[in-house]
Amino acid sequence: MSTVPILEIENLHVSIEDKEILKGLNLTVNAGEIHALMGPNGSGKSTLAYVIAGHPSYEVTEGSIRYFGEDIFEWSPDERARKGIFLAFQYPTVIPGVSMANFLRMAVTNVRNARAEAAATDGGSAQPFTPREFRKLMREKMAQLKIDESFANRYLNEGFSGGEKKRAEILQMALLEPTLAIMDETDSGLDIDALRVVAEGVNSLMRPDMGVVLITHYQRMLNFIKPHFVHIMMDGRIVQQGGPELALELEEKGYEGLRAALAAGAQS
Repeated sequence: MSTVPILEIENLHVSIEDKEILKGLNLTVNAGEIHALMGPNGSGKSTLAYVIAGHPSYEVTEGSIRYFGEDIFEWSPDERARKGIFLAFQYPTVIPGVSMANFLRMAVTNVRNARAEAAATDGGSAQPFTPREFRKLMREKMAQLKIDESFANRYLNEGFSGGEKKRAEILQMALLEPTLAIMDETDSGLDIDALRVVAEGVNSLMRPDMGVVLITHYQRMLNFIKPHFVHIMMDGRIVQQGGPELALELEEKGYEGLRAALAAGAQS
């Protein structure tokens, strides 16, 4: 396994429409680690997710993002996805007329074929990913995630409940097998039963060679997905970090309590 971190972010400054949102953020994610990123609304959590995924509306004004030591700023969003960077959206898009199965087949085939070509370039053999292989893989992953096979015939996110949309995102993640998974408020809008199902899916997909950045407002998600590290974001920076106990402390004090404690510490 590589000793190079999966993700290294150094002094990242990001703006949108001339408004600075990220103001010098640092974060390192190694293989096998789950990092929880918490913070109030407007702290920059989703901005960070979009920037890593390559959203074109955000301007990086300073700093770096490296994926396995490579600078990713020149990579297009689809190139980042092909290389193993996955973003699960807070509000997944509805695409009427496109079935889950067709959407997933196109995405997975694209990624698998790109990886096969890369392996061939490195001296391996390029074997195209066939429709039969995809159907077999999809059935395996749906069984693993306890998703009924009829789910695949529905149009992408059309008429889906909040829990179903998030399960669809987890199914995409299962099929694409990313090395870096960014979960942008996956718990948003879920009741406790749906949250448990989604969390079990994430836990079942975690691999030793994979890193996860779990963005959330609340401790409750972390009752089901146990992070190795917790980072608290405020005003575009990570202001405090620690182990899982930090999330419990945050739940007790609240963001305003933490803000007050940080202000008091700065003045002392």
